[in-house]
Amino acid sequence: MDRIEATYYVETPYPLADAAAVMAGEQSSGTFVAIPGETEELKLQYAARVEHVEELETATAPSLSAEQLPFEKYYRGKITLSWSFSNFGANLPVLCSTLMGNLYELRQFTGLKLIDIQLPDSYTQQFRGPKFGISGTAALISPEAKPPLIGTIIKPSVGLSITDTAEIVRKLVEAGIDFIKDDELMGSAANSPFKGRVQAVMDVLNKHQDKTGKKVMYAFNISDEMDNMLRNYDTIVNAGGSCAMVSLYSAGLTAVKRIADIGQLTIHGHRNGWGMLNRHPLLGVTFSAYQKLWRLAGVDQLHVNGIRNKFWESDESVINSIKACLTPMKGILPALPVLSSGQWGGQAIDTYKLTRTTDYLYLAGGGIMAHPGGINGGVTAIKQAWEAAVTGLTLAEAAQKYPAVQQAVEKFGKSK
Repeated sequence: MDRIEATYYVETPYPLADAAAVMAGEQSSGTFVAIPGETEELKLQYAARVEHVEELETATAPSLSAEQLPFEKYYRGKITLSWSFSNFGANLPVLCSTLMGNLYELRQFTGLKLIDIQLPDSYTQQFRGPKFGISGTAALISPEAKPPLIGTIIKPSVGLSITDTAEIVRKLVEAGIDFIKDDELMGSAANSPFKGRVQAVMDVLNKHQDKTGKKVMYAFNISDEMDNMLRNYDTIVNAGGSCAMVSLYSAGLTAVKRIADIGQLTIHGHRNGWGMLNRHPLLGVTFSAYQKLWRLAGVDQLHVNGIRNKFWESDESVINSIKACLTPMKGILPALPVLSSGQWGGQAIDTYKLTRTTDYLYLAGGGIMAHPGGINGGVTAIKQAWEAAVTGLTLAEAAQKYPAVQQAVEKFGKSK
């Protein structure tokens, strides 16, 4: 029978094999005590299996709060469990409850992190996944558009009037930008109601398309209660837009899948809140597992942070996240990795060197808005930096060749 496997990195004061058995019981047919209804026949079909236990290092103190008993050591290791499809079917919320539910509450563990999920082809083929993905996103902008797509975020994040926002959008499209997005903090503010903002921005973008043939993509943040999200979605469609942004953690899998299933707009998935799920090394979920669930839900574009970012995440973690989005899943398109967080042209060269791909949506807020040459200089500098990256130039060589890149190095390079 087809099964889904999940691998966890755990810490426990008990023998790993015993702890693994507790995990399997709690997340399938068992409970804290033997019950008459859990027959051998039932367990054969529905009980979780312990597939593998690998002992690693030990620790002398618990990583997370634990029961107050005098344990001398805490065992760390990897545990792989598996479940039959019969337990949850193509139901993402129940799948998540199975993979990441009460496991984190179990007193037997002082650390537990979901490392990865193995989803067989027969399971992923039950989902449509992203409708547009990488090539589809580019095609919505222009037949000539190809990654890396260069984008930005409206800054200041909140507080701008609709008129001010539209004026910034006008300057950005004239500078040659491919993509613009609301900040995740901007929904329908008192001085920038959603419907009015969409209409004003799309007036600018539609006029630019009539003039040039290029339809710059704007990701409007539709995150809200479900009924409002659907209304916001329709507002974008009726105005001629091509992209809806959703804060994934805030909206949830069911809402995101409902929106993605409509299929008229590409879905820009913002991962704000993800640090709560990942930042501790022995708690939460890795991005590798996280992105698979959102791709099943239909997210086309997925934030992965960026090289030398302004947050806590290491470059190695960012690179792994990029590779995860691009890793094939049967019947499911890759998600377009969205690089952001303190990005300017200087990181483009290292990003390409470390990944050897240009399949990116490369977002720079301050890196464009604060460029000494203004918005036009900021967009030009990032485009030229990516040209330099692909042709094998160093940042110093790119700065020597391109004045806009040199200005960016002088403005942003020294602070990095």
